Amino acid sequence: MNIALIGNSDISIYTYRSELVERLISEGHHVTVITPQGERVADMVAMGCDYIETKVDRHGTNPIKDFGLLKNYYKILKKMAPDVVLSYTIKPNIYASMVCGWLKIPIIVNVTGLGTAVEERGWKQVVTTMLYRIAFKKVKTVFFQNSENQQFFVDRSIAVDKHKLLPGSGVNLQRFKVSEYPSNEKIRFVFVSRIMKEKGIDQYLEAAQYITAKYPQTEFHICGYCEEEYKNQISNLTENNCVIYHGMVKDMSEVLSNIHCTVHPTYYPEGLSNVLLESLATGRPIITTDRAGCREVVEDGINGFVCRQKDSEDLIRQIEKFISLSNEERKQMGLAGRAKVEREFDRQIVVERYIRELEEI
Repeated sequence: MNIALIGNSDISIYTYRSELVERLISEGHHVTVITPQGERVADMVAMGCDYIETKVDRHGTNPIKDFGLLKNYYKILKKMAPDVVLSYTIKPNIYASMVCGWLKIPIIVNVTGLGTAVEERGWKQVVTTMLYRIAFKKVKTVFFQNSENQQFFVDRSIAVDKHKLLPGSGVNLQRFKVSEYPSNEKIRFVFVSRIMKEKGIDQYLEAAQYITAKYPQTEFHICGYCEEEYKNQISNLTENNCVIYHGMVKDMSEVLSNIHCTVHPTYYPEGLSNVLLESLATGRPIITTDRAGCREVVEDGINGFVCRQKDSEDLIRQIEKFISLSNEERKQMGLAGRAKVEREFDRQIVVERYIRELEEI
């Protein structure tokens, strides 16, 4: 088949869908990736994909730009006439689905999270929900990464008979292998995410300042793109040896090998947290919030601890609880997490679900 993958980022397609792409190519399918230009495009072309550039204003609400995206998708898909389209993230899901409905092309969409525009009440939620209702009338399948996202669509009667649940994007268990658990000389925590308010960075930084002052044997690491509003704060805390900032990291498995625990105090409306899956896959315990996209992964007291959203004091309590454990107890928590992802979140489970959908088409 001639298959098109459409997303808002070349990095997310390469990082979380490359196993699916490799499988499709190995079975003789022709794969075209349609995303904005980026650093991973060359890697996907090297895998054997064709590539078509599209510009996507990921967070913008300009209707003229969005109409331009819709028009661009129509032009591309009419010309290439794929047998099926696989789409990911909000704008590609909506506008590619509209175009596929007009052109009678089967499309499988993956709701990778609702995003703040949809989760929070207001005009953005109303408009986006209306667009989903129009766009998803003729989709083949709607994959969800957690049951709360699915229920949002059920409550609004959007493509209800086409819903299916996936274990997130899954995790590559060959790439993220269990590494030797670090010694007890320093207890290292890491925050892995875009540095933004909704990911819980304020709570993490408050906890880092309190914990490092009370427990000198601790380190707090940060990996990810830093938004402008946090640059000065991160710089100051780095200079004061309160946090260690690594910037953007390509190989997280290497970083995680020296970490005792991943802290993910998010309240962002995610699909299912890849940060948590990758951490557990390497045998590292987690501390995260009790919300959709995280609660599916964490088992309180077994593979990590749960903290309340937007609550720095509770996050500190959970970190202190982790510090009070012996190093062997921490290691066993990490191994329990690895066992969970092997059972429930192997990326090959996701690949097989997609192959099954394509076989039906």
